[in-house]
Amino acid sequence: MGAPEEVIFATQTNLACSYSRMGRNGEAVQMERDVYSGRLKLNGEENYETLVAANNYANTLVDLERFEEARSLLPKTIPVARRFLGEGNRLTLKMRSLYGWAIYKDTRAALDDLREAVTTLEDAKRIARRVFGGAHPLVAEIELSLRESRAALRARETAPSGSA
Repeated sequence: MGAPEEVIFATQTNLACSYSRMGRNGEAVQMERDVYSGRLKLNGEENYETLVAANNYANTLVDLERFEEARSLLPKTIPVARRFLGEGNRLTLKMRSLYGWAIYKDTRAALDDLREAVTTLEDAKRIARRVFGGAHPLVAEIELSLRESRAALRARETAPSGSA
C-alpha cells in the first residue's frame, strides 16, 4: 500500500507484542525474526531500532525455551550494542541480562556456560547499579537473575557425578 518500511516494521513489532501478550509466541517469534532481519537490511546493525528488534526476537526465543537460538543471536548483537549505545545503556544491559538468563534457564547448559551466565550478570549488575542506582527496576531484575543463576550453578557444582 506504499507505506514506508519504518512504518511497516513498527506495525509488525506492535502486532508481535500483541501476539506475545495473547500467548501466541509462535506467531510473535516469526514476526520478530522478520522485523529484525528487515531492520538489519534497512538500517544496519548499529541502529537503535535494529537492536530493539534483536532484543525482542531473543526475548521471545527465550520465552519459547529456544535457548540455543537466543544464545546464538545475543553474542552477535551485544557487542554491537556495547559499542554503539555504550556499556551503561538500558538496552545493552537488558540484552546482557537476557543472555545470562538464556544460559542459566537452559537445563542443558554446561557448567562453564553457567559460570559465564553468573559472570555476565555480575558485570551487568555492577554497571546497572552505578548508572541507575540500587532502586531501579532493571537493577532488581538483574539481581534476581543473578541470584537464580548462582543457585543453578551451585546446584550443578554440588550434583552427584552422573546426574548433571
